[in-house]
Amino acid sequence: MLRKEEDLTRNGQGDHLPGSKTERPENLNAVCVGPGMQAPLGSSCQVSYLDSPSVSIFPFLGRIFARKSVIRDSSFQSKQMGRRENKVINMEGRIQFDLLQVLLRDYKLRSYTLNAVSYHFLQEQKEDVQHSIITDLQNGSDQSRRRLAVYCLKDAYLPLRLLEKLMCVINYMEMARVTGVPLNYLLARGQQIKVVSQLLRQAMKQDLVMPVVKSEGGEDYAGATVIEPLKGYYDVPIATLDFSSLYPSIMMAHNLCYTTLLQQGAVESYGLSPEQFIRTPTGDRFVKASVRKGLLPEILENLLAARKRAKGELQRETDPFKRQVLDGRQLALKVSANSVYGFTGAQVGKLPCLEISQSVTGFGRQMIEKTKQLVESKYTIANGYSADAKVVYGDTDSVMCRLGVPTVAEAMEIGREAAAWVSSHFVPPIKLEFEKVYFPYLLINKKRYAGLYFSSSPDTHDKMDCKGIETVRRDNCPLVANLINTCLQKLLIDRDPSGAVDHAKEVISDLLCNRVDISQLVITKELTRTADEYAGRQAHVELAERMRRRDPGSAPNLGDRVPYVIISAAKGVAAYMKSEDPIYVLENNLPIDTQYYLEQQLAKPLLRIFDPILGETKAQNVLLKGDHTRCKTVLTAKVGGLMAFATKRSTCIGCRAVLSHHGAVCKFCLGHQSELYQKEVAHLSSLEEKFSRLWTQCQRCQGSLHEDVLCTSRDCPIFYMRKKVQKDLDDQEALISRFGPPTW
Repeated sequence: MLRKEEDLTRNGQGDHLPGSKTERPENLNAVCVGPGMQAPLGSSCQVSYLDSPSVSIFPFLGRIFARKSVIRDSSFQSKQMGRRENKVINMEGRIQFDLLQVLLRDYKLRSYTLNAVSYHFLQEQKEDVQHSIITDLQNGSDQSRRRLAVYCLKDAYLPLRLLEKLMCVINYMEMARVTGVPLNYLLARGQQIKVVSQLLRQAMKQDLVMPVVKSEGGEDYAGATVIEPLKGYYDVPIATLDFSSLYPSIMMAHNLCYTTLLQQGAVESYGLSPEQFIRTPTGDRFVKASVRKGLLPEILENLLAARKRAKGELQRETDPFKRQVLDGRQLALKVSANSVYGFTGAQVGKLPCLEISQSVTGFGRQMIEKTKQLVESKYTIANGYSADAKVVYGDTDSVMCRLGVPTVAEAMEIGREAAAWVSSHFVPPIKLEFEKVYFPYLLINKKRYAGLYFSSSPDTHDKMDCKGIETVRRDNCPLVANLINTCLQKLLIDRDPSGAVDHAKEVISDLLCNRVDISQLVITKELTRTADEYAGRQAHVELAERMRRRDPGSAPNLGDRVPYVIISAAKGVAAYMKSEDPIYVLENNLPIDTQYYLEQQLAKPLLRIFDPILGETKAQNVLLKGDHTRCKTVLTAKVGGLMAFATKRSTCIGCRAVLSHHGAVCKFCLGHQSELYQKEVAHLSSLEEKFSRLWTQCQRCQGSLHEDVLCTSRDCPIFYMRKKVQKDLDDQEALISRFGPPTW
């Protein structure tokens, strides 16, 4: 505690001088008395204790007493995350850990609102309250204020639950410890600073100085090789062999580093013999470890050795918290080791070195090709095996082999044998490992495949693994992901291709007949730039501008994901002009452009999956042509300019004939009026039951069955369903009112 009239001695930066007895006041009522309520730096001030907290001390949030916290605008831009604009508050001596930034960096989600993230990871949702009704809730009853309190509590509680579930703080603390950078650098800076810190740490041990290089881009180099895929549906086990930490192991095996690179003429000037250096596949030369051990290989060896120790301790540890720490540490060590190669290849970076990066990828291409050659040359019928092995696909650090055996157990056994045999042909620590077996396996194209994943037990698959397919992509509507996922389950798990085709045709029919809920048609895209910065006009950007003109307070900001649907419009109108807010579509009863969803969203993903099974021509004829595609949506809303002049007239509920009077039925259907009335009442009852179920589900989600539902979460499909049924209920009640009051 500060005493009254105690001298506050600080240095020129506002910090406490070493050895001074000054401490930050624990009592918030203690304030500096002086001009502007703040003493000049280097001078003394008096501290008085007031009876009530003063607003003037509120901005001093850091641990340096005289440094005021201010808000400033901050902009961050990268290829991975696009451009993001934030508000930054300085709090010296305190770490600000923004969970949103962690999620944006580490996870690919359709939406990053607290509701969507909480439901994805915790299966819980927040108490969503629209900002416009907060004042009414506060001024209302005890129950309404309780709702507001629960809303505030959940807003604070759910991020803490997420921090615990995802182990964000633990993982980032271990990453900071491993790389030697401050914790806030991991959120505010890119990947390169972590490698720079480790380089400086290692260079200091060897009395080396790291140069400052100004780089504004350089020439590209050949990347990893991709073996041309043999596309098709494989109803036999496919073994996958994977190089363990391929690029780090290449750099360690061949001593690739800035300090071991030999420039032109260096071999002759140093008098090196051919045994003292290596020539890489790209023609570059590096001295061997026997002459000089490189900095980068030492860093990588330390990281991988530390990871091996952490994984060993993790297996022996029983305390749950310590297990989390060790798991976070081994993950940080793995990520750090893999980022070293990327650091050398970043042409706009701190210390790019084309010779290292192109040599690493050159060795990688050579090893993939050699692995393919070795596997296909040994595992043949001539060598006593049941079939000739064939590598059906290879990418960067893994090869997928059809070994010709009928069971997963045999594929695992031969896969392990092949991995050990191929590893013996490479320089340590390069090691090829058996990773998994796919059975069955659907190979669509480069970086696009799916299969049942067997890694430990040959009897039970771990999961259905999909790469590059719309089940894991975010730039399509949920209908695409759900349909593709169901079709893959029928193909891979049920082994029922005809059932998969029938399901796809049924969904297409439901879409064209407008039987698909709007929540399945919502597309979300991230707003990474302003409208004038995009090369072409984008649907989500145009919608954001329209929403800003309607209501600036609710318009999306930079970095937000914008949800939209495509509505029907006049022929020839571009898709970016047909994007609209889903809630606006529901409220104004705008029709959906179902043909756009079929042709632009569903067609290509479906054909990619069924082409290897049915053939390209047959798949197109079966899925996109036929009776199931002849049901078209009936447009009931105003579309086009001429519809604005159309006069809405009542039609008969029975035969849809135009009525000359205001009523329910025409004179020809008058005898069936009672039957028609009962039919419409039954439909109203079914809508009421559906709405009640959705209402109860929302009440359970918000934690109360005795209050109104105030949820407005646009990331929840139940919200759109409830809004749609509510609109249908209003329309159905209006239709029944045309029958007039009952005559009984």
